[in-house]
Amino acid sequence: MLLITITAYIIIPLYTILFAWGTDWFALNFSVLGNISSRKNLFLIWGIIVGTYFYYVLKQIIYSLPRNEKEKAISIFALLFLAMGVLTPYLPDSQPLQSVLHVVLSFMSSISLLICLYMIIWKLYCMNHIAYGPYLLGLVGITLLSALLFLFTGIVSTALEIFFVLSCAILLQKLYGKLYAYRLIFR
Repeated sequence: MLLITITAYIIIPLYTILFAWGTDWFALNFSVLGNISSRKNLFLIWGIIVGTYFYYVLKQIIYSLPRNEKEKAISIFALLFLAMGVLTPYLPDSQPLQSVLHVVLSFMSSISLLICLYMIIWKLYCMNHIAYGPYLLGLVGITLLSALLFLFTGIVSTALEIFFVLSCAILLQKLYGKLYAYRLIFR
């Protein structure tokens, strides 16, 4: 559990911010940054770190849920979309078709993650309104602030991507901590 906590609160935020360091967070995005030759491998490493964290923690949480087949499937789709998006180049001038595919895959990864989080938190909320109400409100807040960042810039900006990844990682870590502590108490 310690490595997961360190990953959520230190490794992902630090690596994500350092990856975007020195760029315009409101005019560029990870797709552009990830296809700059000096940042290409850094983008791949970022995708591996983030994908592994989200998949592992989601898997642990989903495992504790009843009737969890849909959540399992959507979490796998989120991981696959992320992997394919990171590996598909975004070079609109020289490879327009692959660039469109990259955008679609990246978008589907984020949407799949968001849907999976809503399904998990809604299921937990239905089982215990008081304990999981704050998580549902937090996820709605993440969704609304992400939409506002999108409307503010008119693009999926680095600022939006950083906010979305970091806030979802922290929300997921808090949820994992709550469920993990709960399981330890009742074992």
